[in-house]
Amino acid sequence: MNNAVIVVKDFRKSYGDVVAVDGISFDVKRGEIFGLLGPNGAGKTSTLESLEGLRAPDGGSLRVAGVDPSSDPRKLRNVIGVQLQTSGLPESITVDEAMRFFSAYHGVDPRMDLVERLGLEEKRSAQYHQLSTGQKRRLALALALAHEPTVLFLDEPTAGLDVATRVELHNMMREQREAGATILLATHDMAEAEELSDRIAILLRGKLVAMGSPMDITATGAGLTKVSVRTKTSSLATPGVEFPAVGQRSASDEYQIYFSTDIGPTIAAIIAYIEAQQDVLIDLRVERPSLEDRFLEITTAGEPK
Repeated sequence: MNNAVIVVKDFRKSYGDVVAVDGISFDVKRGEIFGLLGPNGAGKTSTLESLEGLRAPDGGSLRVAGVDPSSDPRKLRNVIGVQLQTSGLPESITVDEAMRFFSAYHGVDPRMDLVERLGLEEKRSAQYHQLSTGQKRRLALALALAHEPTVLFLDEPTAGLDVATRVELHNMMREQREAGATILLATHDMAEAEELSDRIAILLRGKLVAMGSPMDITATGAGLTKVSVRTKTSSLATPGVEFPAVGQRSASDEYQIYFSTDIGPTIAAIIAYIEAQQDVLIDLRVERPSLEDRFLEITTAGEPK
């Protein structure tokens, strides 16, 4: 915990009789991208807003770069950068004015290099209401990064962005991590979380139900690995053909698809069968479960069918 920049301990948040977050604990290390995942209503927004000093916890404790968000909001603002899903910027403020205002607030020179890098150079004189959804999100990120914060909170940062800008944002996130910044990333994009996050926490109904690296999380659970096989004469499509360690089976186009708990015996038996049938292997693909697969497994467990 010595290098933990964000510390969440037994955190609780309720709204009337509704418990939004029910005693969760985790820490985020310096120079780490930490993914906070969960379906709508899981408690992600309440956790983020409390860490950002926008809400007070009803129990437990929070620390961000050594600061208690609820008791020292002024000091907190100097160490965090926040990109929210929605912005409170005035409709008439221009991109140039927004950057100058935020930079002056933090006592730094205007970061017009960020405006340019995020593709807003030609929009510097445009008012906020004239920007597209993607341009508004890019401006929010530029403002969040302007004072080079120690901790960066990103809430659905790539929603509404085109592919090129999305790639640029991911590169910037990696650069911030390499420079020592700590990033808390809340996203519904499982591929994004899997690609960028060093560790991930999954919230469900206000509780922390899984935490670890993307590899750790995808390696647990049902543990079924997808094996897709295509052969010249489709001998595998013969009814009644079974292979060891196969939990599920399906077919798609010319492929036979097996979900295996132990791919070694499964693949060995498949290849032996193909050779015995004097068939020819054309394609064999092995795919481990994705983070999205595991996320769906976790978040739908126990739900009515």
